[in-house]
Amino acid sequence: TERFLAAYAADIRGLVLEVGDNTYTRRFGSDVTRSDVLHRGPEAPAGAIVADLCHAPELGTSVYDCVIATQTLQCILDLPRAIATLHRILAPGGVALVTASGIGQISRFDADRWGEYWRLTSQSLTRLLGDTFGASRVQVSAHGSSWTAVALLEGLAAEELSAEELGWRDADYEVIVTGRAVK
Repeated sequence: TERFLAAYAADIRGLVLEVGDNTYTRRFGSDVTRSDVLHRGPEAPAGAIVADLCHAPELGTSVYDCVIATQTLQCILDLPRAIATLHRILAPGGVALVTASGIGQISRFDADRWGEYWRLTSQSLTRLLGDTFGASRVQVSAHGSSWTAVALLEGLAAEELSAEELGWRDADYEVIVTGRAVK
């Protein structure tokens, strides 16, 4: 996730909305004029916008220059509606940066609070984003290998793996899927 966001750090600018908290906005953003946080639950941090990404009239139309939604999509049952909301709230030229679980264990914390419904592939994320944003405006990548999949399932942290182990990609073991979509 950090490598993906670092690669697109230039997109994290202007008015930014991040799901959950604004950790990545603070870490990777530059020239951020305002940082909003979207949260769905009662544990929302102070000042967060509490809304459901599938139906969020609380979020204005064509407002955000960047939306960061890491490890969020697998917790949303109606993915097309959530993607439509991402598109709606982005300003023209705005960028959505998303990550989603491929191979992995259930996040009990998330599943117990709002559900965990999907494991996405590069094909499914390409289709979901492309159907709304247009295929030419979407870039999707998959990251992982049999080694990183096993390490994840065994509970190893990324810091316990070498850069070489983390960097190796095998198209048959998509551990995390990343997407960049431009309105």
